[in-house]
Amino acid sequence: MGIMDRVRGELVDIIEWLEDDRSTMAWRFPRYNNEIKNGAELIVREGQEALFVYRGQLADRYGPGNYRLVSENMPVMSTLQGWPHGFKSPFRSEVYFINTRPITDLRWGTANPITIRDQDFGMVQVRANGLCIVRVVDSPTFLRQVIGTDSNVDSDEIAELLRRTITTAFSEMLIETGVGAIDLQARQRELAAKLQEYVQSKINQPYGLACEAIELNISLPDEITQAMTRGVARGVEAKGYYGNIGDMNRFQQGRAADAMLGAATNEGGGGAGDFLGAGMGMAMGQQFAQNFQNQATPQQQAPPPLPNAQAFHVEQNGQSAGPFPIEQLRTMNLTPQTLVWSPTLSGWTPAGQVPALSSLFGQTPPPLPPRS
Repeated sequence: MGIMDRVRGELVDIIEWLEDDRSTMAWRFPRYNNEIKNGAELIVREGQEALFVYRGQLADRYGPGNYRLVSENMPVMSTLQGWPHGFKSPFRSEVYFINTRPITDLRWGTANPITIRDQDFGMVQVRANGLCIVRVVDSPTFLRQVIGTDSNVDSDEIAELLRRTITTAFSEMLIETGVGAIDLQARQRELAAKLQEYVQSKINQPYGLACEAIELNISLPDEITQAMTRGVARGVEAKGYYGNIGDMNRFQQGRAADAMLGAATNEGGGGAGDFLGAGMGMAMGQQFAQNFQNQATPQQQAPPPLPNAQAFHVEQNGQSAGPFPIEQLRTMNLTPQTLVWSPTLSGWTPAGQVPALSSLFGQTPPPLPPRS
């Protein structure tokens, strides 16, 4: 820089940041040799904060407003430089403008899936992404930990830091809450609020940032999504408020059936595949129809005989039928001459001669005693 540039720089007595990009988080005011004219005007607009740094030490801070840079308005700088009252010479200082407005376009996502332990599906890998809204709330900390000596800090420079922080917080939150895979998507709003608290605790004191909101979109593996869909379609019994798949055997059978159907209907399978596909389709169709019929109209079945109840074989058209319990024999219109057999009889015996079956036939009264 030439002598004219230096003179021109010393004559500039207005320090301001006319930002036109919301993604810029910090900007250092350019001055030749960092010299600022005594009595210069400082303009700090809404959504900004100005920090003066002298030889690596944070000096005075200014919020929104219009200031005259004289010793009376710069108490920290006056102390650091040992100014006499009413000094005339220019002074050296770095001036950083901090953008304190929310940064709303920070996207994040898990670079690798997060593995969680699920009571229904075992080990499940989930992914998440969304938007994060952050804002600088502690300018000195942000200056020390993030800006350093950079002349310009863009939101892209902290995006990677935030992605790593959010991913770590998301993993810790899932482990601590123990939410199952099936419940994750149904409780995304609740989990987003909890994730915001986790992230806030990790970026506030270390970096001077505040997490004001997080948008959370959770993605489950296709196999889990399909299992959830099949669970509803096939009537798998749900448990709990949001539902847990309780019949894993049916889920596994469904997976196996889908795989066999997929192999059977493969276009490159040839005649054998077509034959297998047709057979499997008919068999599964019959099975599904039978299951549906059983669920819709349960069959009425006769109860089994009571334990130790006596049963008899019955001769019908020259053939042995049974054994039948006595209660069922009542409906078979037996005659006293019908032959019956049971392990307690020595052979086939007319039913009318078996005491246990006497109740099946009308009783003939004995003859009257003779009159005297």
